[in-house]
Amino acid sequence: MVTESATWDYRDRFYEDFGRTYFRRYGDGLVSSIGLGTYLGAPTDEVDERYVHAIEHALELGCNVIDTAINYRHQRSERAVGRAVEQTDVDRDAIFVSTKGGFVPFDRDRPNNPGAYVKETYVDTGAIERDDLVAGSHCIAPNYIEGQLDRSLENLGLDSIDCYYVHNPETQLRERSPEAVYDQLEDTFTRLEKRAAVGDIDHYGLATWDAFRVPADHPSHLSIAQIVDRARAAAREAGTGGTHFRAIQLPFNVAMADAFTVESQAGADGTQSVLWFAANAGLDVFTSASIAQGELLEELPEGVAAVLEGETTVQRAINFARSAPGVTSSLVGMSRPAHVEENVGAGRYDPLGAQTFDDVFE
Repeated sequence: MVTESATWDYRDRFYEDFGRTYFRRYGDGLVSSIGLGTYLGAPTDEVDERYVHAIEHALELGCNVIDTAINYRHQRSERAVGRAVEQTDVDRDAIFVSTKGGFVPFDRDRPNNPGAYVKETYVDTGAIERDDLVAGSHCIAPNYIEGQLDRSLENLGLDSIDCYYVHNPETQLRERSPEAVYDQLEDTFTRLEKRAAVGDIDHYGLATWDAFRVPADHPSHLSIAQIVDRARAAAREAGTGGTHFRAIQLPFNVAMADAFTVESQAGADGTQSVLWFAANAGLDVFTSASIAQGELLEELPEGVAAVLEGETTVQRAINFARSAPGVTSSLVGMSRPAHVEENVGAGRYDPLGAQTFDDVFE
């Protein structure tokens, strides 16, 4: 897992290549404010190889945040990350690796009958209790998540994962009450606290899509305050002292700025945006969909583009995402070395200052 000394050494190799605040604090260590995501791409050997080369290239250029999930490309993305980390000359302790569990993954390829596959592989074997399966594809029950964590460690070939996310828990709200979801998260957090205590993970968190950036009356809304309380309760139950709940992941870009503009979370001084709540709570924020999964490749709103630095529209879009208050790192899908060079190159430019960022929304 990442260490203070290794990440500072990594920063010292590269910081002169980048602009202000490119490397940011994560605990006692440092991580790049641009991270490599592994969601997109066909589940093929060719794309696997591209990801391995892209990850190695990113590490060589100064990007030490690698994000994946067990369901991405049917477990292939995790395995590609593992190969790249094994093959690179960069010290493992300088590489921040995160993954996720929650969606039921296939293995290498999509089966002809996905429903039958899930039943035979997960339900009939007892890996998932039928009542815990939502929408035929999602489960966050403790036993299931613990089993998925073990599989992720195997796929990655790592002794530990730096941040393990419970993936899109708001999916459970389709069939369960908010209180039932919080209860199950607390039980799962207790397991993750125990796994942190033995070193299988360093921290854990929640990776979401809608949950934290929609208003409180939205059917997909979850309260971070309640989740933090449940994580603290889990730490007490597990006997680990302070909680290892550390990070959240959510989409943020020029076209999806709800995490900054929507006052979705109840704080001590009233409702506030999720970004401000997380900053006040000491949580790290990793933003996803920084270029809206390719939708921001060609054009940004004129008023936004005018204040952002970067040679290309993509670089300016990335710099918008990592300019938001409280953001630790902004994730961008990168499966080709050319994408890596352009995306990581955005870090050569300074992000927006706080006042300029605020002025964009005036």
